[in-house]
Amino acid sequence: MTNIAALQRLGQKRPSPEQPAQLGHELLDAGLLKVPSTSEVPGLRSIVRDSWERSMGFRANPDAPEAPLAMDRAELEEYRRSHPLATIMPVIHKLLIQPSHDSGLLVAVGDDVGRLLWVDGDPVLQRRAEGMMFVAGANWSEASVGTSAPGTALTLNRSVQIRGEEHYKRSVHPWSCTAVPIHDPDSGALLGVVDITGTEIAVAPHTLSLVEATVAAAQAQLQIERLQAAAMLSGSRGSSSRLSSTMLSPKRRSLAGTSVAASAGGSTAGTAEKSHSTASTLYRNSLQLLGRDQALLSIDGRSVTLSARHSEIVALLASHPAGLTAEELTAQLYAREGSTVNLRAEMVRLRSVLKQLSPDAVPESRPYRLPVDLLPDSTQVLKCIQRGAHRIALNIYRGEVLPRSEAPGIVELRHKVAAQLREAVLSDGNADCLLQYAQLAEASDDSEVRMTALKLLPPRSPRRAVVVAELEKIDADLRQ
Repeated sequence: MTNIAALQRLGQKRPSPEQPAQLGHELLDAGLLKVPSTSEVPGLRSIVRDSWERSMGFRANPDAPEAPLAMDRAELEEYRRSHPLATIMPVIHKLLIQPSHDSGLLVAVGDDVGRLLWVDGDPVLQRRAEGMMFVAGANWSEASVGTSAPGTALTLNRSVQIRGEEHYKRSVHPWSCTAVPIHDPDSGALLGVVDITGTEIAVAPHTLSLVEATVAAAQAQLQIERLQAAAMLSGSRGSSSRLSSTMLSPKRRSLAGTSVAASAGGSTAGTAEKSHSTASTLYRNSLQLLGRDQALLSIDGRSVTLSARHSEIVALLASHPAGLTAEELTAQLYAREGSTVNLRAEMVRLRSVLKQLSPDAVPESRPYRLPVDLLPDSTQVLKCIQRGAHRIALNIYRGEVLPRSEAPGIVELRHKVAAQLREAVLSDGNADCLLQYAQLAEASDDSEVRMTALKLLPPRSPRRAVVVAELEKIDADLRQ
């Protein structure tokens, strides 16, 4: 419908509340829908309204027929092989994908930034979905395609159902979808999303229950796989430790059998290598820095709390994957005069700690660098901000980076993460995000955040009184 036609229809009579999404798109066509005026659309669900506002903020194009391709086939295959979700695909295949072949549904599994890694299901629907690039390797984040169940579920970190014209992109209007985020069973970190796409049955209440149950089963299976892999790795390292094959799945028994055979005179190197490879795909090596004075380092499912100084060193090396010279690391580590001699002594102690955690994690020298890929939670926050996933960034952010550290490089990183998050929340235009941010210790006296939230809250919102009281307290403290 043209802009003129939309204006004429609006001038005559608004559609009934049963057609709110259709009206919303007519307003978009007419150029009348501006952030945050989607509240003018009667009957439009708040979760859809908020997502449309974010989509407009991302400048997502509702008329672009296809989602962009984020990875080519070779990149996709390599990425899938190393992703933790690969381990639980048999569960998803059995519970969702196999039944979907005869039910007119598609099942998609994506990573934590909205890139689809697997798409399977009804063959006819698969061919139709290719027209809008609902295929493995495509980017279905909110920032890329606007409102959709996979992208919106990741943004909100909760289950989401999107019907027909509630999608921001018009080419997706014939489709409906249900998506549920999947989390790391140990750390709670967001790993990705499971989605069912199809006709109206894709958003039936029982569909949501089915996907949520499947995700719960997949998360439990991931935890079981990790325990088994850890047991195998432990067994392969000690000749006196054996893992009973009766406790393992058929796939694990074959590996355990190799270990038993090796104990009779063969080599255990192959088993150890397989065990370590399996463990590596089950975990995402991580470094937790936010809101902690001592970092928590996790490698292949094993964790250690580092000392304050070692936390700083690992954080700096994780922030510089290419490595740092001794002089560069010294300059970023010591607030006052420090020497490379002091640094080398700390590195000796750090290597000893990391060798016990994982021999593969021992830092290299000349330059100093970490031989394993680490995902610091601070980097997660920055990546989420870059792609416009401000709510996810805020949910990950538990406080400042190593708040008591005075190391120059850490102070710089702390200020960078905190400043970018604050700016993202202020520019997001969402009262809930602002009020959530205001509860952080670093925002205890942030009057600008509270004033912005006050402007966005409805006039009769009961939360206004709390915000006003906080502003009055901040003002009183400043007067003292």
